[in-house]
Amino acid sequence: MVVFQQFARFLHTTRAVYAGAEKSALAALRKKTGYTFANCKKALELHNNDINLAEKWLKEQAQSLGWSKATKLAERATAQGLVGVLVRGNIGAMVEVNCETDFVARNDNFKNFVDHVSRVCAQYTELTQFDGDLWKSGFEAEALKNLKTPDGKSLADHLALLIGTVGENASIKRAICFKVSNDLQLSGYAHPQTSAAICPQNVTQLGKYGAIVAFRGNKIDEELQKNLCQHIVGLNPKKVGEEGKDEPNSNKDEETCLIHQEYLIDDDKTVGEVLKENNVAIIDYQRFECGEVATNDDLEQAKMSN
Repeated sequence: MVVFQQFARFLHTTRAVYAGAEKSALAALRKKTGYTFANCKKALELHNNDINLAEKWLKEQAQSLGWSKATKLAERATAQGLVGVLVRGNIGAMVEVNCETDFVARNDNFKNFVDHVSRVCAQYTELTQFDGDLWKSGFEAEALKNLKTPDGKSLADHLALLIGTVGENASIKRAICFKVSNDLQLSGYAHPQTSAAICPQNVTQLGKYGAIVAFRGNKIDEELQKNLCQHIVGLNPKKVGEEGKDEPNSNKDEETCLIHQEYLIDDDKTVGEVLKENNVAIIDYQRFECGEVATNDDLEQAKMSN
């Protein structure tokens, strides 16, 4: 009787330990992948609680499901999304990725994908050879989807995986990339701001609006860089402008030339006056607004800067 009790206790303890391990693996897999309870449980059951094999299987299933969903959902409008802005030294990349709902735009999987697209664009820009101070190029949706990622897959493959994960249509709309040399430097900003840093390096800022600006000047104050980027996001100038060549608009509220616009931070001054005071020149910039219709002029302007 004593032996039977000890055996029963052993079985109970073993089951409890095994059940605890199962729950621990399930919790870890869900936290790591973000997939549903049922899918994670099935993946662990199929792979004897091996988290790595289960994760690989989940991604393969999501990839397959994603391509299927991408085909089915392709006609559904993607009016929401995020702009990602990444500046890394003399490299800058700004991308727009769209989805159907603002709910998905706030999803971590979606945010991570925008970061991934930004970094792939920055990587390609880093390999670019050019003469002069500034190289700038725009990428349309099809060109972006064909870009290869470090794992050998295309961005289209990763987009399908995202669609399979979030369950709604998504699209990579466009990107603009900058590379500077000599005394030029880059700054970037996304609004609403998601980072505490003034001009964070190698961090993809996410928002509904974004700007990348190429400056010339010695030791440009980071606060000034941020303020000028904010101005471009907020007032949406159409060009930088040149003193003596571009006349200011008689109606200040309709001014579209950057140097003649009232400075967002101090409307007693124009942007041109602020730039002169700080011995800074804005050489070029690009502004994105999530959901805006990109014109042919925008694409041509980007191509002309190559």
